[in-house]
Amino acid sequence: MSSLITDLLRETGGSAVIDGGLATELERHGDDLNDPLWSAKCLFSSPHLIRQVHLDYLENGADIIITASYQATIQGFKAKGYSDEESEALLKRSAEIAFEAREVYDKNCAGCCSGDGEDDGRILKQRPILVAALVGSYGAYLADGSGYSGDYGDAITVEIRRRVQILADSSADLLAFETVSNKLEAEHGFLLTHGVNVVSGDSLMECGSIAESGNKVVAVGIYCTPPRFIHGLIVLLKRVTTKPIVIYPNSGETYDADLKEWVQNTGVTDEDFISYVNKW
Repeated sequence: MSSLITDLLRETGGSAVIDGGLATELERHGDDLNDPLWSAKCLFSSPHLIRQVHLDYLENGADIIITASYQATIQGFKAKGYSDEESEALLKRSAEIAFEAREVYDKNCAGCCSGDGEDDGRILKQRPILVAALVGSYGAYLADGSGYSGDYGDAITVEIRRRVQILADSSADLLAFETVSNKLEAEHGFLLTHGVNVVSGDSLMECGSIAESGNKVVAVGIYCTPPRFIHGLIVLLKRVTTKPIVIYPNSGETYDADLKEWVQNTGVTDEDFISYVNKW
C-alpha cells in the first residue's frame, strides 16, 4: 500500500486529487437519499448512478476514487431486510462498482488516444488510478448525527473489524477511514470543531500519532472540516507524522442531526476555496 501511494505521488508531481462528495452528486443525478442508509441505499437501488458519479470524478481529474460504503453497514442492510450474506455482498459490491468505473474510464482513454473518442472537455488521460474502500464512522449507520460528534461510546470494535475485513478482501487498493470522530475509533482503524481537537475532544496530534505508529497506515488526514482550519491542522499533523497528508474539507457548513441536512455556516466561494488549496 505504501508503495502505491508513493508511486502515485511521484506520478502526479507530489500531490494527488481525491474525488469529492458522493451524496450531493447522486442527488444532482436525481436520486432521493432521504433514507437511513443515505447514499449506501444506491448500492441496491441505483448502482448505475454510483458508477456514473465515480466516472464523472475520474473525467474531472480525480486520481483516487472512494467507494460508496460510508453508511454501508451489515446492521443497516439487515434493517432493510437483507441477510448477513446479502449485506456482506453489498459491501463488496461498493468496491466492484468503483472497479467498473475505472475500467470504463480506461477504455474511454484508450479510445481517445487511438482517435476513436471525443473528449468533450473531459480529462481522458491514462494514468494510475487508485480505488479506496471506505470504512465510514461507526456512528453513521445510526443516522442520528453521532458520526459527526463521536458520541457513541465504545461499542464499536466488532462491527468495525468485520467491515474492515470484508472491504480488505475486496481487492481495493486502499482502505479509507472517514469521519473518525474519536481516539478509540482511530485505534480501531478527525473531525474538527475548533482547530486542535477531534469532535470527541481528543487531541488531533494524539490521533495523528496513532496513525503514524501504524505500519499499514499509508496516509493521515483531515476530513469534513471547514476550510479555514485546514492550513493550521496540516502544520499540527506535520509535527507528529511523516506520512502523506490527506485533505478532504467540507464547504464550512454544519450538520444538523435533527433536520438531517447541512446548514450554512461559514461557507466559502469557489474562488476562496481555490486560494485555500494553493496555500495547502
